[in-house]
Amino acid sequence: MNHQRAPHDTSDSLLPGIELNPPGEASASVIWLHGLGADGHDFEPIVPELNLDPALAVRFVFPHAPVQPVTINNGIAMRAWYDIRTPDLAEREDEEGLRQSSGLVEKLIEREISRGVAAERIVLAGFSQGGAVALHLGLRYPRRLAGILALSTYLVAGHKLAGEAHQANRDTPVFMGHGNQDPVVPEARGKAARDLLTSAGHPVEWHSYPMPHAVIPAEIRDIGAWLAARLSD
Repeated sequence: MNHQRAPHDTSDSLLPGIELNPPGEASASVIWLHGLGADGHDFEPIVPELNLDPALAVRFVFPHAPVQPVTINNGIAMRAWYDIRTPDLAEREDEEGLRQSSGLVEKLIEREISRGVAAERIVLAGFSQGGAVALHLGLRYPRRLAGILALSTYLVAGHKLAGEAHQANRDTPVFMGHGNQDPVVPEARGKAARDLLTSAGHPVEWHSYPMPHAVIPAEIRDIGAWLAARLSD
């Protein structure tokens, strides 16, 4: 897929980041959120490996998370979607930080819509922390999305999902991929998120891979096939 790289809008109202644009006008968008301490460049090299049909005309948006101190890393400032306070991800969750980042990413969705991409042609994707934001926002977003891609991740404030999920994305397809050797976000956390979503009626496609907290070629192939299916409808 021949994409044209361009800097993201750097105005105060939008997160900075990287864009990969199709040769012509985009008719679909994937907003892909990186993990803790990375940046928008992290998943940029994966795009050609997805082997998407150029006719899908997909724009990829890779925003940079805000820089903030992270408690578990001795308060060192780095790109993070929210604070991590303890090694146990279920303890002292930074729900406020997650919601703030969700608001920032929601502006990116609205920007794609303003540029002519229908909401139902937008996929919200994320890895680790980015995946937690993608699940949180995608399931609560008031317009139907094409899909939610959640990699090596988990739910934050999952106990509030039933009361906050929006009907518009009640049956939006969710792809979840996780490594069965993940020491950062144990696969059990991913499976717990999967089980909560499926029990609430959300359609989840679950994949387990022989990998740590990472992405491997087999997963990239599965993601490419899933994106093609979502954006070919």
